[in-house]
Amino acid sequence: MSFVNAVSKEVNCKIVYVGTGLSGKTTNVQYIYENTQNDRAGKLVSLSTENERTLFFDFLPLSIGEVRGYKTRFHLYTIPGQTFYEASRDFILKGVDGVVFVVDSAPERMEANLEAFDHFQKALERQGYDLARIPLVFQYNKRDISNAASVQELEMSFNPKKYPHFEAVANRGEGVMETLECISQMVIDALRGLRGN
Repeated sequence: MSFVNAVSKEVNCKIVYVGTGLSGKTTNVQYIYENTQNDRAGKLVSLSTENERTLFFDFLPLSIGEVRGYKTRFHLYTIPGQTFYEASRDFILKGVDGVVFVVDSAPERMEANLEAFDHFQKALERQGYDLARIPLVFQYNKRDISNAASVQELEMSFNPKKYPHFEAVANRGEGVMETLECISQMVIDALRGLRGN
């Protein structure tokens, strides 16, 4: 859960981008990093594996809001999508405050998407989290491909509980900031509820 720094008067929140390999998690975080004011963003750290990169950076948004007079600093992470990175996935999910699940809209990637969502839910359970109590947003990425699965089909497969969802073309920045704004606000609202605001 969030970490409070009384000296700097900041609440540090962790948002993790999850999804199958090459679904667009890294593209999202890179776009956010490149479009965040440099004086408000930390360094972009990349840990590369043979098939995937894990990214991390933190930033202090201007307009999301405060929690009891404390500014909010968001730490964004991506998680490797491949199943053999289970230990990394578990480690990165520790202390998570909000999740963006990035779905690849290509029909041939549906099985991999579903498998990644199942692994994500199991990783949360291993950490002692209840998915129903963690802010969650779905991002349906790669909407520009000609054979993209319909949003209705994606909603039925991934989102029967009707969490917020966004359509995106992350490599063009479409839907990226909207997704981030939504999950950030959900995290802030959850913190305000926890802290009695």
